[in-house]
Amino acid sequence: LSCRMHGWRSGVSRAQASLQIFWVFRNAGVKKVLAEGGVGAINYLLDPRDLVIPHDYIDFSLRKDVGLSDRYLLIMREALCPEMRSCLAKVSRENWPGRWFDRSIYANTDGRHFESPAEINLCKLAGADVVGQSVCPEVYLAREIGACYAGMHLVVNHAEGILAPWQHGEMEEIFYHDSRTLAGLVFQALKELPIDKHCNCETLRKETLLKEVYKDAEEEDYGI
Repeated sequence: LSCRMHGWRSGVSRAQASLQIFWVFRNAGVKKVLAEGGVGAINYLLDPRDLVIPHDYIDFSLRKDVGLSDRYLLIMREALCPEMRSCLAKVSRENWPGRWFDRSIYANTDGRHFESPAEINLCKLAGADVVGQSVCPEVYLAREIGACYAGMHLVVNHAEGILAPWQHGEMEEIFYHDSRTLAGLVFQALKELPIDKHCNCETLRKETLLKEVYKDAEEEDYGI
C-alpha cells in the first residue's frame, strides 16, 4: 500500500487522517510501515539535503490520545524498528548521493505552522536533532496495530533560530527536485526489506492490565 499519511483530504484533521489510514492498515494486515518526509535541522551539524534515519523521537504535539482502541498497553522502547533502520542505512550507504545519518532524535510538533525560534530552542535543549510534524501519532498507531515503523527524512531547511533564516526558494527546489531521489531510495528500500521479522516490535504491544475499565471499543466510538 502507498498513501499520504496526512493532508490527503481537505476538511479532515491530521489526527483523524492518521486514524483513518491506520484503520485501513490494520484491516489490510500491514506489518511494516516505511515513512518518508521533510524535516528542519536543529543540530548545527546538519545541512539542507542531508538524509536522516531517526532512532528516537520527542512528542511535543498535543494530539496524544489518538488510538484505535483501548485494548493495548504500548511500550515505546525501540519505537523506530531497529531492523528496518538497519536496512534503510544499508540502502542509504549504497545509493544516497549526499550525507546521511543513521541516528537522530526527531522532535514532533503539531503544525500546520512552522515553529518559533523559542520553540526550536526548547527542542534543542531537549536533545532533538531535527523537527517535523509526522512521526507522531504514526509511530503510536503502528505499534498499536502490531506493525514495525521507521522512516527516512530529508532535511529541507534549518529550523528557526538555527544559523541564517531559511529561504523558501531552496525549500521549493528540494521539495520538487531532491525529493525524487528520496522516492527512488524508498522504492529500493522496499525491495530489500526482509519479509520475515526478527525484531521485538510486536512483543512491545501488551494487553492492557485495566481490562475491567477498558473494553474493546467499536471503531465508531473513535470517529473513524
